[in-house]
Amino acid sequence: MTFRFCWVAGLVRARGGLPLFPEGNAMKKVILAAVSVSLGATALVGCGGESSDDAFEGKSADTIAAEAVKATRDAKSLRIVGKAKQPGGNEIGLDFRVDEQDRCTGTMTGQGAKADVVQVGQSVYVRGDEKFWQNTLKGKPGTEKVVQQVQDKWVVSDSAQAGAEGMCDKQAALAMLDSDKSERKGMKKGKTTEVDGTPALILEKKQENGEKITMYVATEGEPYVLKAVSEGGEVPSETVLSDYNKKVDAQKPAAEDVVDLKKINA
Repeated sequence: MTFRFCWVAGLVRARGGLPLFPEGNAMKKVILAAVSVSLGATALVGCGGESSDDAFEGKSADTIAAEAVKATRDAKSLRIVGKAKQPGGNEIGLDFRVDEQDRCTGTMTGQGAKADVVQVGQSVYVRGDEKFWQNTLKGKPGTEKVVQQVQDKWVVSDSAQAGAEGMCDKQAALAMLDSDKSERKGMKKGKTTEVDGTPALILEKKQENGEKITMYVATEGEPYVLKAVSEGGEVPSETVLSDYNKKVDAQKPAAEDVVDLKKINA
């Protein structure tokens, strides 16, 4: 199983189905493994060395991967932080906290733009910078006027609205993460190491196309996926999941800071 970086864009859209960032289809492909910051090959990884035979009592790599997927999907909440590079060099990033109670907070970056996102219940709020809204509304009549009106404001949308469905939906996102189960079959156990201080077992797989997939699974407590790295493919990425089962503190923005995009007359 690889946590591919293809979660936010394509799932997150402003009113009217406008993509939050351009290249929506490419972003959708890029963000679902959305789970970590690309800080280099050794970032967040400690100096391991323990034999993998000492972890999971000799279970096969496939069994460990399957248990890791289940444990991750069963978690009540988690944090997803990540970056990935699209063909052409555009880098996409996100940092999200999400739970099973329709609460989430996060930040997305890409195409030189940045946007904060909050969901409470069925309401999704997006606060983008000027570049974000210019990218989102590019080519639409009255773009500049609308951009001026939404600066430093939270734009509200219904999470069930077409184009916004799936926003901050933990179950849907994690289900997508494991949509291609063949990717977590045939992995091999490596050494044990640490991810941000948590002991982890390395699972590895080399794809026929030359892409290398590396998964880090917690060896203490629940076997959560802690980190996943994709190297050598079309969309290299590194993904990290953390803060399992911690409270997501999502608060509705103040009413005076909220606008409804469809009510703005361009």
